[in-house]
Amino acid sequence: MPTYYRARGENLPLNPDTRSRLRGSYIELSAGTTHYELTGPEDGELVFLLGGLTVPLFYWDGVAEHLHRRGLRTLTYSAYGRGYSDRVAGPYDRELFVRQAHDLVEALDVPQSWHTVGSSMGALNALGLLERTHQQTKSLTLLGPAGLTEGDAPPIRLATAPRVGPFLGKHLGQLLLRAHLSHNVRTPEQVRALTDMVCDTYRCEGSMYALLATLGDYDFHQQQDAYRRAGKLGVPTLLLWGEQDQVTPISKLPEVKGLLNPQLCQVFADCGHMVPFEYPEKTVAEMTDFFAGLDRP
Repeated sequence: MPTYYRARGENLPLNPDTRSRLRGSYIELSAGTTHYELTGPEDGELVFLLGGLTVPLFYWDGVAEHLHRRGLRTLTYSAYGRGYSDRVAGPYDRELFVRQAHDLVEALDVPQSWHTVGSSMGALNALGLLERTHQQTKSLTLLGPAGLTEGDAPPIRLATAPRVGPFLGKHLGQLLLRAHLSHNVRTPEQVRALTDMVCDTYRCEGSMYALLATLGDYDFHQQQDAYRRAGKLGVPTLLLWGEQDQVTPISKLPEVKGLLNPQLCQVFADCGHMVPFEYPEKTVAEMTDFFAGLDRP
């Protein structure tokens, strides 16, 4: 069993009884139990959706609904430490999350090829997955991708300090999380919806520990080589970004384009960091138009 602290407000154990009340399915992978959903038309092309630092699989509900309407099938899941997937022993580094995504598609009865979509930290995970599965990947879509900043902001350095971090996580973690989420989207209505969805899952024991462990263990900075390697794999790529993104700044867009060489790039005006949450229908329209274009000569 993993060793983690219980933060204030974490009053929900992760056990079969808790999980049985929720929609979705569970599967035992190499590092622990993963909560996932494989839904939509059974004969539709598969879209594999990888979420960011804080969010559970429910983050993709709007996108999944519109993809299903257009005849596509979706695979969503909660990364370790998020949603109702296990809080695991060991480092919360990129290798853990890439291995989880790879384990999942290997373990499930999915088509031999699929479209990979990654948002924020999920974009970095998608790049790692692509290195293992590029021959099976029809396309890559990245939304507000992380990985090109120079270093952590002072609040994150404080929250991940060896002695101070656990104290902050235990006693002030929920407040810090809510403050972070308020910068991810633009409108009060979206802030409330996002906060309710995410913080409901942070009632699970070990959630704040997992979040701060990820901030400490995962290398979010100067990942230019990961983008450069992906750009050389020849997988058709779509890049979507919010013009008002305060988390993965839009100022990084020219650098990402130069490294990744995407076939198509779209910037959403009046949009913050969470493009698929803020504009799910518009996101799906861009993605499906891109997918359709892959089949045209």
